[in-house]
Amino acid sequence: MENNWQNLISINPDIRFGKPVITGTRICVSDILSWLSTGMSFEEIIEDFPELKKEHILAISNINKSSIS
Repeated sequence: MENNWQNLISINPDIRFGKPVITGTRICVSDILSWLSTGMSFEEIIEDFPELKKEHILAISNINKSSIS
């Protein structure tokens, strides 16, 4: 899933005030990063938001790691 993350993220001014979201949802990338930083596991996030897939969370996690490396 090298650059496929670009297909996972959408920006639309009419959805969540233009914040980047997972395509097809209203779940912000920043929310996922926040949940991960507080120690939520992938499984806990998916349990709370079943429209997400592990691949979504993994891609967001990898984007965050590569942007700070």
